[in-house]
Amino acid sequence: MSREVILVPGLWMAGFAMLRLGAHLSRSGLRCHTFGYSGRARPLAAHAERLARFARSIGPAGYVAHSLGGLAVLEMLEAERSLEVGAVVLLGAPARGSLSGRRLARAGIGRWMLGESAPLWEEGRRARWTRPEPLGVIAGTLPIGLGLLLGSLPGANDGVVRVEETEVEGMRERLLLPVSHSAMLLSARVAAQCAAFLRAGRFDALAR
Repeated sequence: MSREVILVPGLWMAGFAMLRLGAHLSRSGLRCHTFGYSGRARPLAAHAERLARFARSIGPAGYVAHSLGGLAVLEMLEAERSLEVGAVVLLGAPARGSLSGRRLARAGIGRWMLGESAPLWEEGRRARWTRPEPLGVIAGTLPIGLGLLLGSLPGANDGVVRVEETEVEGMRERLLLPVSHSAMLLSARVAAQCAAFLRAGRFDALAR
């Protein structure tokens, strides 16, 4: 297991949004490095390219990525097959698109807010994991978030992303926790499960 971990925030979130999570992981003996980007400003491929350069500067590392950041990680690791990687954890990533994102994009202000990320919320990406390293997904089931302002979301959801939208074919494990989309970055329980997966490639069954 690599001690290095690269943290990737979601849309509209600066790197400081990962500080609480990073502090928890650091107390578990992991060394965290946060990748900053503007989800609105550039298409996914551009973020993935920058992330690859950042990753090479760090060396072998695990990944924890929130929301749109998870799509950037999936895109980058699919393209950079030779990159040495540890375990990967996605937090509330809309791998299969997002109903709330599609609703937001219907309005002019919503399209502006989403910027270059709009197609990802509409279509997601090829939600398939083919690398040998373990991929874990944490999905929230506390429906509190911006998405609910646009109408109720069917099925279990975190207020922005539905659980079914987080599914990635080939993932090793998915864990459902009673947290909302943004609050999962502040949750000690989420952080502990991230640390467990980064260490062992499995979530901690005793702490669920």
